Amino acid sequence: MPHEFELRKEITLDAAPEQVWEAIATGPGIDGWFMGRNQVEPREGGRSSMTIGGQTEESVVTTWEPPRRFAFRAGSPDGSQWMAFEWLIEGRDDGTCVLRLVQSGVLGDDWETEYDALGKGWDMYLHQLAQYLGHFRGRPVAPVLAVQPGAGDADHVWSVLSGALGLDHPATEGDKVRLTPEGLAPIEGVVDYVSPVALGIRTDDGLYRFIRGFDGSVAVGHHLCSDVDPEAAERAWQAWLSRVFEAS
Repeated sequence: MPHEFELRKEITLDAAPEQVWEAIATGPGIDGWFMGRNQVEPREGGRSSMTIGGQTEESVVTTWEPPRRFAFRAGSPDGSQWMAFEWLIEGRDDGTCVLRLVQSGVLGDDWETEYDALGKGWDMYLHQLAQYLGHFRGRPVAPVLAVQPGAGDADHVWSVLSGALGLDHPATEGDKVRLTPEGLAPIEGVVDYVSPVALGIRTDDGLYRFIRGFDGSVAVGHHLCSDVDPEAAERAWQAWLSRVFEAS
């Protein structure tokens, strides 16, 4: 049975309101830290879109008040399915900003699992936004996504990933690591995020993310600032995920 919900999140960012606005309300800015490839038509009533895996989801900009408030909404023609997002930016005297998110909409029969996954996902992505603003703001970023369904339960996923990445001990935030995915260039950086659903590594040229989905899938969701062909990178990472988990 469909279930309406509302989710609220808040983060303090070391950035000016205009810099936060650029990151959350423009296509290139969103590409720097969130999912897919994004476009935003900068006006109330404009169109925004997110393309993931060849599929594009479109929405309508419902509020456009730079650099303070941005909102958009997507839904089915009959109104039975909908999802809405509202961002509020509040500048502080110390040069930081408080960013607030309100997401509301309709979830499916397994709404409690979906709601929990949304909350954990936003914790990761808001952290990722802070990393982007702090280390990569203003640089071109190529989002890279690959997904392997049916990877297994959490213990299995993290055991397989750790072995395939050359991690010989549990990662802790702040650790310096050198990952060695077979067939891909080594990744040297600092662990910047660890949770039951994600492992994040920040390097000089991007954010690398290894994510376990609530449906048992596993994904890589990288944001790379180096001179990289994102489609070629996605093919390489997809091939790596397939080799690693089909062999497990």
